[in-house]
Amino acid sequence: MTASGVTLRLLDKADKEILKLPRTVKGAFFDFQHKFKTNPHTTGLKLQQLKGDSRLWSARVSDDYRALLIRLAEDDWLIVSVKHRKDVYDRLSAQVNQVTGGIEYVDLEVVEESVLRRLPAPPAPAPAAPEATAPEAPAPETAKPQELFAAWTDAQLSELGVAEPLLPVIRTLTTEDQLLGLVEYAPQLTGEVLLALFDGKAYDEVLDQVTTPVAVAEPVDPDDFQAAAQRPATVVTTSDEALREALEGGDFSRWKVFLHPTQAKLVERRYSGPARVGGGPGTGKTIVALHRVRHLVRQLPPGRDKPILLTTYNKNLAADLRSRLLELGGEELLARVEVSHVDQLALRIVREAEPGSGKQVMDDSQAVREWRALLDELGEEGWDPEFLHDEWTQVILGQAVATRTDYFRARRAGRGRNVTRGERAAIWQLAERFTQRLDRLGRQTWDQVAERAARLEMGREQRILSLVRQREEAGGLDNIHVADGSGGWLRYRYRHIVVDEAQDLRPAHWKMLRAMAPREADDLFLVGDTHQRIYKNQVTLGSLGVNIRGRSSKLSLSYRTTRQILRSALDVLGETDYDDLDGDKETLAGYRSVLSGRQPSGHSYTDWAAEREGIAALIAGWDADPDLAIPHEQIAICVPTNQMAAEIGYTLGTHGIRPVEIRADGPQGDGGVHIGTMFRFKGLEYQRMIIAGVSDGLVPREGVSRLRTSDPVRYRHEMQRARSLLFVAATRARDSVDVFWHGNPSPFLGPGLTQQEQSGAGRGPTNTPGGSPLGLL
Repeated sequence: MTASGVTLRLLDKADKEILKLPRTVKGAFFDFQHKFKTNPHTTGLKLQQLKGDSRLWSARVSDDYRALLIRLAEDDWLIVSVKHRKDVYDRLSAQVNQVTGGIEYVDLEVVEESVLRRLPAPPAPAPAAPEATAPEAPAPETAKPQELFAAWTDAQLSELGVAEPLLPVIRTLTTEDQLLGLVEYAPQLTGEVLLALFDGKAYDEVLDQVTTPVAVAEPVDPDDFQAAAQRPATVVTTSDEALREALEGGDFSRWKVFLHPTQAKLVERRYSGPARVGGGPGTGKTIVALHRVRHLVRQLPPGRDKPILLTTYNKNLAADLRSRLLELGGEELLARVEVSHVDQLALRIVREAEPGSGKQVMDDSQAVREWRALLDELGEEGWDPEFLHDEWTQVILGQAVATRTDYFRARRAGRGRNVTRGERAAIWQLAERFTQRLDRLGRQTWDQVAERAARLEMGREQRILSLVRQREEAGGLDNIHVADGSGGWLRYRYRHIVVDEAQDLRPAHWKMLRAMAPREADDLFLVGDTHQRIYKNQVTLGSLGVNIRGRSSKLSLSYRTTRQILRSALDVLGETDYDDLDGDKETLAGYRSVLSGRQPSGHSYTDWAAEREGIAALIAGWDADPDLAIPHEQIAICVPTNQMAAEIGYTLGTHGIRPVEIRADGPQGDGGVHIGTMFRFKGLEYQRMIIAGVSDGLVPREGVSRLRTSDPVRYRHEMQRARSLLFVAATRARDSVDVFWHGNPSPFLGPGLTQQEQSGAGRGPTNTPGGSPLGLL
């Protein structure tokens, strides 16, 4: 709002259009919006009503470009597009969608042109018959192509939220390519509905999963554009700062301004207790978490404390959350929020309670080596060190089992083979010896830290609750002596806790977090996807005091991954069941994308050395083609092991391609191709992903197959985790995925692709960009 009282807003999708304009026109647009808000009737702006749609107006941005606007009220305007003055303006449509109540703008000329560009090529004419031959019989009539949406009436499509001006064009669609041409320029809900129907979803499924979440409850007045502009479905921005961020920044800058209505609802809702938001890769779960933090901060009374915790499972992701939160709300927002990865938080709690402890923390791989060393020293050959480590961390530490008797009674759901009472006694004795060994070495595991922190915080919570009971018994008065004797005025560490990548937290983490905030409205808000679980931490939140029943929601629209990559990545998961963090099954039903790109490609080689050379050749080929060349930091290579990461980095270096290693704290440099194990890529994204070493014995690792008969449950879990790692790797890509293997391919790769690839093994990549689909199982 300016001194003149004029409001100027920008419709989502218009910003994407403006981003594609020449830099000089963008500059002129910023000048235009300032002049318009000062006085829209300035002579130089040439404001005038269009003939095609009485609701639409045009105004001069520069000599060659015009802004198209809707007049919502006397001094309230909405920019819906910026076009060249020679474009056709008489086939534009602006309407209020009867389902969402939001404003939709359609350029029928552009939509039809996009569809026509994708018409199937006409068949080649038959060669002329020799003159001496007898006349041929008339050729049979070519079958008319089947319309894609013939099975649904116009009324049904309208009920699902499809923009009515597009119905005639929709009736002409006969190929997926044409459909994608329409979706590129259609209102978002129209695209989502049509793609869901095309993918085989039933009408009722689309209504439930796509339409209902964005539908408004109240009746919609099709002529009240001002009311429509206030609804969540009309995604707009008004401030100069937000407008500039949306137009000049990257993807995250757009997220700062434009949230999908379903995301906005989840951000602003009041929950009576812990709540969870799920969804596939690229659906904006982390964005929702960040906006949720900002929403909670805005509800706080003034102060200088940090009553909100934003946490995740590793250091790299926590650093990324901090930088994004700073970008979202600046220092003022960050000043009220503590951002910490959950292990670091637990370690701080333990060191507060045990300031003299100098124990070194080691990771799981180091712990397994210590288990193996212990078994060797004891001459115990009947136990698998990985099994013992998992039993110790997931059952004994995970359930805070304190005594041998408690261990005999402990539940071992999901732990694989049964253990007898005698075996439990032996395991308990080995676990005691293992902890004694670590104590002598001055070392501890992150699981031990988490379990100790959980005990400390649960004890703190009990003392707080005891003080509350005493206060209630005293008629609301504090007992000064009791409070002072407790070591200070006890209070919960946080008022609200927001957790990102919740699927990878340990059971003890959840016990600790649950005890850190009062059990009130909006206490815990967690986002995550169990299909992306890359560690062994399977939990049932209800059993840990985090009750999310009735407060779970799911995002289903991917903003990062193309439909082609998404289809292949979903096939990786197979028919495996995934949990929802609360004892039930989780699915990615309705998970979809409106983005389109090339099919994933496969590349087969005889050995690892040849595979590395093939990867270098592929990147060099991209660099040599001006249409394919992109900055190297937008290319990533993920591999199964650290050794393979080092070897592919060396090979790239010999070809003049700079490798940048990804470690636990992120990329170690700028300006090169990012390389790391599959574990390192969680939470990251790139234009192009190369997944290398996808060979049998590496994905999944060779040792997993030996568990098939000896421990079927553990085998199933390890296979699921291997699938999840490959799924995470594939869905880091925005534009393309190339999968490489040597020798026999991974069993996760489909037979159609591998049979075709084997014929070219050893000759270099038989599939180049734009080749046949990946065909993942």
